[in-house]
Amino acid sequence: MVILVVNAGSSSVKYAVIDPAEEREIGEGLVERIGSERACLKAGARDGRTVERDVPGVASVRDALAEIVTALTSGPAACLRSLDEIDAVGHRVVQGADVFSGSVLVDGRVKADLSELSELAPLHNPANLAGIEAAEALLPGRPHVAVFDTAFHSTIPPRAHLYGLPIEFARKHRLRRYGFHGTSHAWVSARGIEMLGGPEHSRIVTAHIGNGVSLCAVRDGKSIDTTMGFTPLEGVVMGTRSGDVDPALVVYLIENLGMSTAEAERMLSGEGGLLGLAGIGSGDLRDVMKARDSGDERAATAYDVYVYRLVLAVGEMAAALGGMDALVFTAGAGEHSPALRADVCGGVEHLGVDVDPALNDDAEPDCDVSAAAARVRTLVVETQEDRMIARETALVVERS
Repeated sequence: MVILVVNAGSSSVKYAVIDPAEEREIGEGLVERIGSERACLKAGARDGRTVERDVPGVASVRDALAEIVTALTSGPAACLRSLDEIDAVGHRVVQGADVFSGSVLVDGRVKADLSELSELAPLHNPANLAGIEAAEALLPGRPHVAVFDTAFHSTIPPRAHLYGLPIEFARKHRLRRYGFHGTSHAWVSARGIEMLGGPEHSRIVTAHIGNGVSLCAVRDGKSIDTTMGFTPLEGVVMGTRSGDVDPALVVYLIENLGMSTAEAERMLSGEGGLLGLAGIGSGDLRDVMKARDSGDERAATAYDVYVYRLVLAVGEMAAALGGMDALVFTAGAGEHSPALRADVCGGVEHLGVDVDPALNDDAEPDCDVSAAAARVRTLVVETQEDRMIARETALVVERS
């Protein structure tokens, strides 16, 4: 079975072509900067062939996907002989709320539900739905499957997902913690269990540390708590997101400082985090660490805040589990920053975490960087969200 994985956003559409049975990637790429004169297609095939070209006429998700579909079978990076080779299409959908606890075959009812849920994720779900409808038009006759970021967290119990709000009001308006990065946490926690030797019982803390950051407490393969909440803004400090703030601070911004709700949201989501604290670059951790190492005190403070919040979050997730057997680092910085891993692990040594400096410095996912006597294993695992979506898509198609 060959599956096209589609991740449609408002300004970009990413794709991968995967055979989940062999867990091999046939091709991948994206169209970015949709709607601008600088729109660009980047595509690659498994054998190393690549192409990058401007696509200035791309004004919508539909246009972007049309360029992708064309690139799959023609041009320097074509990875398929014919579109007939595509057996199914898997779509990343950010918000499934309490409506979808697992991946589903897309039909009219599912699309209606996704449209209704768009108010919970206005920056993501409308684009996800546009990607589904575009793919249905461009690739008719195939099953299309929605795979939700939130689904893995549907097992979080009420004690962890409820806010301290009037319960009937919260239920009516679906106000609760949902969690995100679910496909990543699902993949790396399953891989972590494999690397632990497949124990009957396991307590794993997964740390997805990219531009967006979330941690998850996974017991016996199921999410029981996570740091993100009603939206991906909740939790630890991230690249441009503030993470947790006092809710009254938002009221203060609007009522006392005269900000509009849009201005407040933009500051918290797009101008906060490492970007706001350090005041350099785009919020990329690498830029902040480079500036810190060059003596920039503001960057040093930003990094300290970032690591401190991560350390607290590891402790919080470990407390939810009653201890942990493994701490798993994944995503951009989690996989590729030995210094960050060492600093975070240094803050939770009292929990039994201890890394081998040489192993940590030379880590290539998937690997174990634990010190020989460590009570808790520290793992570095490559996140494979596209493969997880392909795997889920194949399972749904086989059941249908």
